[in-house]
Amino acid sequence: MRKSSSSPTRVGHGHGPLYRGGVGLVWLLAVFNVGVLAWMGVAALREHTAIFSQPWSLSTFGQFGNFAKAWSDSGFGAAALNTVVLVAGSAVVLVAISAPAAYALARSGTRISGAVALFFALGIGIPVQVIVIPLFVMMENIGLVNSLTGLFVLYVALSLPFTVFLLTAFFGSLPEEVEEAAAIDGAGPLRTFVQISLPLARGGLITALILNAIGLWNETFIALVFIQDTELQTLPLALLGFMQTQQYSGADYGALFAGVCILVLPMLALYVWLGRRIVEGMTLGAVK
Repeated sequence: MRKSSSSPTRVGHGHGPLYRGGVGLVWLLAVFNVGVLAWMGVAALREHTAIFSQPWSLSTFGQFGNFAKAWSDSGFGAAALNTVVLVAGSAVVLVAISAPAAYALARSGTRISGAVALFFALGIGIPVQVIVIPLFVMMENIGLVNSLTGLFVLYVALSLPFTVFLLTAFFGSLPEEVEEAAAIDGAGPLRTFVQISLPLARGGLITALILNAIGLWNETFIALVFIQDTELQTLPLALLGFMQTQQYSGADYGALFAGVCILVLPMLALYVWLGRRIVEGMTLGAVK
């Protein structure tokens, strides 16, 4: 008797026009963003009067003095140091605090842990503009307004819900069999977390670290509200001050674009370098 064979159904072939249109739209948006970024980089190296009179020309290209002018006239040196220390410290502390909290929420399995996880998720949806006034009053009462320490506290507190939510999903996707085997061997919860779960969750921890670093590097609103002194400003505030100075003294658009590049390029390079790891970490954390 001859066995009947049936060919397996292929998945992913024969996508409809809606799918192809969506893919085309995504590629169009990506090409547009890359084009804008490239134009900004070229404009940062051109003489400012030629940027808009000849926007598609490469005449006067090679004005590297625009970066030197933007750096010296805007006070980017002190602002860059403040930003690097603040962002690096905040991102590391965020992951250090969020990792044990997320692990406990992912492995507890009680109603209380579910309610706490929902509480963190709700914290993501609260716009910071809604709570900025009570935050300012509270920080003023404890003497942390116009202070990098106060800005550090705010960055950690406001980014904590997202980081815990992200890492909770990631820890929940890790196999429980490895932890059960460690428990059989006599490892306690703390030892299991440090020696087993943290190494397995390295991809998620790096993802959380990088996403927080990128977000805090570009943060402007909180710093604008809570920082007044020039020597305490971050890079976004230094760029805003440089733009205001240029408006009153005559806009040098070449230097302005150079200032934008100084702000954008470090995080862009970081994302290009570790972008695949970020995507892999978020994907692993989304599927168990």
